[in-house]
Amino acid sequence: MRQGLNRRSFLSSAATVAGAAAVAPLLSACGGGGGKHKSGANTEQGMKAALPAYVPNTAVPADIPGVSGGSNGAVTDPGFLSYPANPVATVQGVPGKGGSYTAVTPLWGTVPPAGNSFYQAMNKALGVSFEMKPADGNNYNTIIPTMTAAKKLPDWINLPAWWNSNFNTGGLADSQLADLTPYLAGDKIKQYPNLAAIPTGAWQTGVWGDKLYGIPCFSTAMPLPGAVFYRRDLLEAKGITADQVKSADDMMNLGKELTDAKGGVWAFDDVWTYLSIAWGIPAKWTLKDGKLVHKYELPEFLEALDWHYKLASAGYLHPDAIAGNNSDAGTRFYAGKTLIGGGGLGAWNLADHQSGIAADPNYRRGAFNIMTASGTGNPQIFMGSSSSMLSYLNAKLKPEQIEELLAVANYLAAPYGSAEYTLINFGVEGVHYNRVNGVPTATDEGKKDVQATTFPFLAAPPSVISNPGGDQVTKDYTAWQAANVKTLYKPLFWNMNLSMPQQIASADSGQAVEDTIKDCYHGKKKVSDVQAAISTWKSNGGDRLKQWMTDNVLSKYGTGQ
Repeated sequence: MRQGLNRRSFLSSAATVAGAAAVAPLLSACGGGGGKHKSGANTEQGMKAALPAYVPNTAVPADIPGVSGGSNGAVTDPGFLSYPANPVATVQGVPGKGGSYTAVTPLWGTVPPAGNSFYQAMNKALGVSFEMKPADGNNYNTIIPTMTAAKKLPDWINLPAWWNSNFNTGGLADSQLADLTPYLAGDKIKQYPNLAAIPTGAWQTGVWGDKLYGIPCFSTAMPLPGAVFYRRDLLEAKGITADQVKSADDMMNLGKELTDAKGGVWAFDDVWTYLSIAWGIPAKWTLKDGKLVHKYELPEFLEALDWHYKLASAGYLHPDAIAGNNSDAGTRFYAGKTLIGGGGLGAWNLADHQSGIAADPNYRRGAFNIMTASGTGNPQIFMGSSSSMLSYLNAKLKPEQIEELLAVANYLAAPYGSAEYTLINFGVEGVHYNRVNGVPTATDEGKKDVQATTFPFLAAPPSVISNPGGDQVTKDYTAWQAANVKTLYKPLFWNMNLSMPQQIASADSGQAVEDTIKDCYHGKKKVSDVQAAISTWKSNGGDRLKQWMTDNVLSKYGTGQ
């Protein structure tokens, strides 16, 4: 998995959530109370003026360098087969100047003791005094609005993008969050080399109303929404390789060949979200003759649904998937009860490998290449969000305080394997971790004090792929990325932040249609039922949504591509 996330079990699922969000909204529907909504979509020129320059960081060379996708701007995540033995420092001296600050980040885990040895070591290295206040990640979407309503935000806060609508981030950007444009736009970011190495698309997710507010915490230049995975070990044992599977017909034939219901094996778990892309379905919108068309209105959308309905009706989809039991999908996959399933790329990591080989020593995850349903033409997949975790500084901070915290952010964004990264993610050697076979491994004190969802949730370097002790995982994942990097394209309104009125946001979610779609690809309802749901959706708000998007986004700000 992308390093920096692999110690956070919540992000294995969050990667899937982020992928699903990319497949659906791709726009932050920010409505509701609080704050003027001057923020929102960005003009093309305003966006260019606000974005920082991009300068790649070469301080820590990768074992498997990134591969460019060419004109689409995508670059694969670099791969590391071992943790650097002698971490290099990328920041000279201490970045802070003795300031005292508060910071709030979401935490899915046990809150470390206040003032612990790790916090002390970090404050010393950063040259500031941080009062870290991790908050319950499960309730974070309700905790933060209480702070914003009282206008009592900390100095530095993490606001996950998937909760932009809960937080009204667009409104906060116009009132309670600091404008970082004067400090980071264009070449100004070059005084912060580690921040300058964050991909441009990731910074774009933090721009509201032509001004830069957000600092990306986890970012990638290979923002794929997900993939269709398969049990590579079991399929190859049957003489089936990924390059033989190039079309929807091939997939259906696999369903017939691999399903053995009497033996408790079904070819498929849920695949709709990621396989439906093979029919050329956009993230949400496309342009036809210069006019917006929603994916629900496309004939290929119904064709994809019809295929998935037939897949379920033929008995090739696991009964538990049809019943909506998604929590056990991983267990089914490890046990070989399902052999093919869709998911976010956060699943492809060392923890997955270890769980898999515990169930089957031969376990090996693979992913099918991006394909077209017909098996002809050029396969394409839309880019997801370049970053879904961002942090923000308080608008009440003085300019010199903002500069101090940006210097700290530059330290926190030091590249994978650097001296700074090692401290931030593992603590002090001999205290919080020891090297075991070259890999930083937590001590008891490290397990208690070092939560990698604290400081990295304020700023972090771009993603890499690293699975110490699981080199095959890294080689497989990087090879798959390299094989598919040229298939990516920027969808309409890519990485665009948008503030929507509540009624429009409700239509944008299309929840009633989505529920019917799920019943259809599970074989419970027919395509005609989905068509009826779409017709109702159009008359109850879908047509207004299209007009609103045309008048307020497309006509004013363009496609965002």
